[in-house]
Amino acid sequence: MSYSKWNIPLEAPEIPGALLGAGFSPLLAAVLWKRGLHTPEEAQQFLDADETLLGDPFALEDMQKAVDRLRQAIETRETVAVYGDYDVDGITSTCMITDYLRSKGVRCHPYIPNRLEEGYGVNCDAIRGLCEQRVTLIVTVDCGVTAIEEAGFAASTLGVDMIITDHHECQETLPAAVAIIDPKRPDCSYPSHDLAGVGVAFKLLCALEGGAASVLDRYADLVAVGTIADVMPLIGENRYIVKRGLEKLNNDPRPGLQALIEESGFWSRGERRRITATNIGFTIAPRINASGRLGQAECSMDLLLSRNLTEAQRYASTLCQLNRDRQDLEADIWQDALTMLGDEAPDGPIVLAHADWHQGVIGIAASRLAEKFSVPAIMICLDGEDGKGSCRSSGGFNLFAALNACSDHLEGFGGHALAAGLTIRRENIDAFRAAFAAYYRDHAEECVSTLDIDLCVSSPVLLTLESVEDLDRMEPFGTGNQRPRLALLGAHLSELTPIGRERHLRITLEKDGAIYDAVYFNHTAAALGLHAGDCVDAAFYPQINEFRDRRSVQLLICDIRRHDAAAAAAMLRGEYPASPVELPREDFTTLWRALEARGGAFRAPLYRFCADLCPALAEDTLCLCLKVFEELGLVRLSLADDDCAIERIPDVKARLDDSALLARLRRGEA
Repeated sequence: MSYSKWNIPLEAPEIPGALLGAGFSPLLAAVLWKRGLHTPEEAQQFLDADETLLGDPFALEDMQKAVDRLRQAIETRETVAVYGDYDVDGITSTCMITDYLRSKGVRCHPYIPNRLEEGYGVNCDAIRGLCEQRVTLIVTVDCGVTAIEEAGFAASTLGVDMIITDHHECQETLPAAVAIIDPKRPDCSYPSHDLAGVGVAFKLLCALEGGAASVLDRYADLVAVGTIADVMPLIGENRYIVKRGLEKLNNDPRPGLQALIEESGFWSRGERRRITATNIGFTIAPRINASGRLGQAECSMDLLLSRNLTEAQRYASTLCQLNRDRQDLEADIWQDALTMLGDEAPDGPIVLAHADWHQGVIGIAASRLAEKFSVPAIMICLDGEDGKGSCRSSGGFNLFAALNACSDHLEGFGGHALAAGLTIRRENIDAFRAAFAAYYRDHAEECVSTLDIDLCVSSPVLLTLESVEDLDRMEPFGTGNQRPRLALLGAHLSELTPIGRERHLRITLEKDGAIYDAVYFNHTAAALGLHAGDCVDAAFYPQINEFRDRRSVQLLICDIRRHDAAAAAAMLRGEYPASPVELPREDFTTLWRALEARGGAFRAPLYRFCADLCPALAEDTLCLCLKVFEELGLVRLSLADDDCAIERIPDVKARLDDSALLARLRRGEA
């Protein structure tokens, strides 16, 4: 089991008639209702996501100042630099502004600092170098709002103006720049604080152009990729921008992104699979990010600024090779980490250090360790007596608070609750490790990894081909509009088949008379401790599987566990629901026939008793029917701690209408 706690909705899915009547499938209607969209008008407005969601760019503080200064630079043909960050958000922002200014005839130098040599953000040496190239204006993207010293150096020492566009938290004092555009400025009235860095840069271009239409036509794909990669909420304005970007990516991508999509294997030999936000987040963005991690961000810039496909294909090939190099480095670091941890799973936070690790990759390894062991993980890359670390949280553990509590042992740190970075002296690592472990022991309850379930599947109608296809109308999925996660509780696990060189599993589940095909990647049956015949709970994303022109529903498993029989045991012991229960006569008939097929007697472990006896019935229904049979003297129930047995009593006849228990259950008075 990957998660230590499942948040399961207790109530059955609400499938509102108003949404069904408006043409929504049962599954889409249930998910929309769960997310607070209760009328056809509300649901349609969310799904349509049009240009009315775009905010006025001039509502961003200092926007007019930035527009005036840039128009001056365009009119007088100044030399301008665009200074970005080395992640996907920064790279897409840099390329977008650079391409726009060049199209206006401006001499424009894109600049992204080397992650390994310069680190994050604006630095004075880089500013001096740009000044030597006769740059008179620097536009920052996805960085700069904390560059107080650097902006002062540029203005007072070198006479270089700076326009800052950023989306990070501001300090109390702002840099002395011509304009500072950041929706998180305390004095900014812009309605959305959730723009990515590329989103803020996009608003600057909208202001320069006097509208969003032409900017979206030209740059929606770049804005979408940067927004998705930076894990911004895909609601409101971001939802519309990303939706437009996905349309452009699928129909008319710029040469660089087309080449990268093809090199990644999504498009080949005339076949084009649909690109989604998920594809960008897990396949496209990591390849762009790889260049920055390895200190070669210029490769991604060259790709995205390419004007023809042949040139772009060369850069895409190089970028994919860099990503493979990154994966190899990550695999080596991962193996080193497992060796250092030994055979026993850690019972506290992980703090590891090594001189041979690559600084740009240790963050990914830390994420994998935190996910695998459900504890915070810190990986430190040593360079002589100095160390730089990447930190990743687990569950709800507040990493920033933990580092703050241990700051006496650190040279510096920064970040937020889930991810952070630190600098430390080699001689302080052991003391820091002990202090961090002590803090963890006092806050270990925060580390519980929780799986949130949207809906429990109560009927096969929720997982028809048509219902799952209709769910695609909610795209793009991402932060703030998560892909719906469903669960089958008390399902019969009928088959487990290793696939993909035995690294993955194909699973067949049965529930309420329906059979479901599922896949579970990067897991084996032995590691799960499950066997065919077990009764399980499965959490999954529904998807459409296409194979040899055949389309079918497939469950993409995200966690699976042996079924908890506590609720069934409670009902079999006589603890009944407080609300009325519908128990149709056909359910009793189905259960009686299942018992007859077993020869009138059946015994099984409690966790699989219901699913093995009669998988066509929901667990609660089966238990209540059995209790009615018991009251009427038709069966004898024997409930132990770990198993349950039922035996039909021969030659006994009874009428359901004579059951006082059934009448009370139907009235909700049991």
